[in-house]
Amino acid sequence: MARKPASMYRYIKQQAYTRREYMGGIPHSRITQCVMGNKKGTFPIRIVLCASERCQIRHTALEAARIITNWYLEKKMGISDYKLTLRVYPHHIIRENKQATGAGADRVSQGMRASFGKVVGTAARVEIDQVIMIVKTNEKHIVFTKNALREAAACLPTPCRMRVGG
Repeated sequence: MARKPASMYRYIKQQAYTRREYMGGIPHSRITQCVMGNKKGTFPIRIVLCASERCQIRHTALEAARIITNWYLEKKMGISDYKLTLRVYPHHIIRENKQATGAGADRVSQGMRASFGKVVGTAARVEIDQVIMIVKTNEKHIVFTKNALREAAACLPTPCRMRVGG
């Protein structure tokens, strides 16, 4: 995995790079499920988590947000009282130009100035007001759902806001 902090990959600086057939060794996405809870139930209330800024969200952050939301909702409401849907998927491939460290590193790294980079992970590109997660539930569980999405927003690299609708 990457040695550099995730904040380096937050902003969209270049065009999307998604052509997996031209490269090997792409790490698998950590996202295991996109729909959780009661998949066949119908719920009147729909609460969405939207991004406030344009950014890239790494697959590890998306999975952390999904896990914490699902855990909170399952603990507070039970598995049959909600439907959680993750709406973004990490297609963009992140590359890193690994730099040498230690004695003589400046001499070694000179030839790596315009390097293409090695694949270190994937990220989802998110636009302003794009929906990241949707939770459908009943009216009596709105408070729990808002708290769960607030926890999920803390895992993501962009400021988020919630919208409640029917």
